[in-house]
Amino acid sequence: MLEFLLKVVLMIKESIGNNELLNLPKTAFLCSRQVPAGAVLKCYDWAIAQREGGRCIISGFHSTIEKDVLHYLLKGKQPIIVALARGLKEKIEPALQKPLDQGRLLIVTPFNKAVKRVTRQTAHLRNQMMIDVADELVIGFVNKGGMLEGQINDGLTKRIVRLYTR
Repeated sequence: MLEFLLKVVLMIKESIGNNELLNLPKTAFLCSRQVPAGAVLKCYDWAIAQREGGRCIISGFHSTIEKDVLHYLLKGKQPIIVALARGLKEKIEPALQKPLDQGRLLIVTPFNKAVKRVTRQTAHLRNQMMIDVADELVIGFVNKGGMLEGQINDGLTKRIVRLYTR
């Protein structure tokens, strides 16, 4: 456990919120930016099930489908970790303030505040941080040949659940 915590501390440059959430079992939700219609409802149903089950979810919540998943999760009371592919923002989005105040939200980033824009490279590093921190991965959908496919097929030993495949 000490080795894991040291690794997390080295990956996360900045955070705001309840750092104790890092000690919980975590599921990382990742999804390609472009998804087929059939994947959308599976992702929504999965998000609702996680919300009802109280499972801690970590995600970038950056793509449209990931933002939708966050919308469903925010309606619950379970812990959420938002992993940014840039430095911390100056202002917290209004939808995140209440869960932050309740101690059920943590925002983390492997970057300092000087990193203002999300790029392919920063998204890759953020995804790797989530993969390393999570106990299991749930993949909403992965495009063949995309960046995400390379990351999740790169010798991972964690449990991977794919919600939708073609």
